[in-house]
Amino acid sequence: MKKLSTKLSALLLALTMLIAAGCEEDDEPDNFTPTLEAAIITYSDIVLANYTDSRNDAQDLLNAVNTFVNNPTQANHDAAKQAWLDAQESYGQTEVFRFYGGPIDDDDGPEGQLNAWPLDESLIDYVNGAVNGDDPADNDGTNIINSPGDVPTIDKSVIAGFNELGAETNVSTGYHAVEFLLWGQDEVLGAGGGNRPFTDYVTDGSGTNENQSRRADYLVAAAGLIVDDLNALIEEWQEGGAYRTFFTSADQLNNSLERILNGMGKLSTGELAGERIAVALDLKSVEDEHSCFSDNTHRDVVTNAQGIANVYLGQYGSINGTGVYDVLLLRNVELAEALRVNVLASVTLSEAIQIPFEEELFSTDGEARLEAVITSLESQGASTAEAASVFGFTLDPTDI
Repeated sequence: MKKLSTKLSALLLALTMLIAAGCEEDDEPDNFTPTLEAAIITYSDIVLANYTDSRNDAQDLLNAVNTFVNNPTQANHDAAKQAWLDAQESYGQTEVFRFYGGPIDDDDGPEGQLNAWPLDESLIDYVNGAVNGDDPADNDGTNIINSPGDVPTIDKSVIAGFNELGAETNVSTGYHAVEFLLWGQDEVLGAGGGNRPFTDYVTDGSGTNENQSRRADYLVAAAGLIVDDLNALIEEWQEGGAYRTFFTSADQLNNSLERILNGMGKLSTGELAGERIAVALDLKSVEDEHSCFSDNTHRDVVTNAQGIANVYLGQYGSINGTGVYDVLLLRNVELAEALRVNVLASVTLSEAIQIPFEEELFSTDGEARLEAVITSLESQGASTAEAASVFGFTLDPTDI
């Protein structure tokens, strides 16, 4: 019996060691750190490529704007508007790079100058009726374009100085300022956006709505600032750039993974599901539509959701690398796969939103489509928070 007990004890000891070794491998597999490092590099490559595409599209927008103001015709106006829509396709996917104090939204970051909203358009140019609850009389002649005595020069530094001055809605720069200057107010429900005439920029004496050359100066300055801000972001994220060097350093790998998950989770729940869809839906507020002048909000939702998928899967354009999915797969296969299905479903559900977004707010079927997107985004935000906890991080996806 003693001999049998010794053999049994040895067998149990070997089995215990095997189980322990297996558990240790599950907790920290041999290829975890190389996979994490590869995922951080892939993410950085995606950020650089996406900002570069955004800058190139913004440069095309600036070129189209210059062509338009130098020769204000209907055809050139339409071309400038199409360039703006094209630029949104790339920039919308960059929103997932926010919410962790990176170059886009640290204390010196340009996010508020690039893409702040909702816009108080009465700060920039003429409007009809009340805007953001203002008395219509208060909007008459008080805007930058139509106040040459108070603002004699309009250039990039001047409009940047007005941005968010006194209130967050006092937005004077960025994509949505350009959008307003191209489309004007969207005063009726229905597809197509605002009806600003190209003659608002005609300077031969037959133009409409006064101060046409100042309006042109403003449009060119706002489009130029977008290019400048994107160039600054590219500089930070390019090979050898200050932030990329920090972000990809060996001692920052875990912290950078936490940053990435913050961007994914907070865009999913707090920003996209909450601020950009639920607020407009709950209030039935066209003013709270993200791209309300152009009626492009349906695409904003899709590109934001796609940006999250890009980061999670490690794929963007020609980049097909290691994603957050691959890192999570080493720790929790079930969660990794469930989150993959969720982020792809969010893109699909976003693509089902009908044009224009504003009409979805007021129809039963439209409400159902928007609620489905909200539910999917909130689910993936919660799963992203769960993924963060797997790696030892705490993430509140509602805290933006």
